Amino acid sequence: MELSDIFRIVNLAVAAITVLGGVTHFFSVTIQSIVIGIYMLVFGLSIALLEFQIPPQVPRYASFLFSFIGRGVLYVFLGTLLLGDWALSNIAGTIVGAVGLGYVVLEFVPSIEPPSNMREADAGWGAEQV
Repeated sequence: MELSDIFRIVNLAVAAITVLGGVTHFFSVTIQSIVIGIYMLVFGLSIALLEFQIPPQVPRYASFLFSFIGRGVLYVFLGTLLLGDWALSNIAGTIVGAVGLGYVVLEFVPSIEPPSNMREADAGWGAEQV
């Protein structure tokens, strides 16, 4: 299995865990918890979408998603938002945060190249400056 495929599977797992963690926030019937749950659903579905199709606006407005450190910081942020009252949301937050920390570390490992969808976004970015 190629390294790009492993990153794709990890990102899809993070997307699924984020969605499931967001659903657990609906069990607490407070405005804050419901709003966080909605944000987690949107972020989880967006992460999954980025693994299959990259909309042309994303590299321009969210270029941090195309580097290990940018995506890692996002995952750490999402992991902290997932932490909540329920054990399942705490497990989801811990997993997503740990994957984020792993991505931040991978930024500083020169032998690991970014996945193919991150490299394609980099090529598209330079093409705009013609």
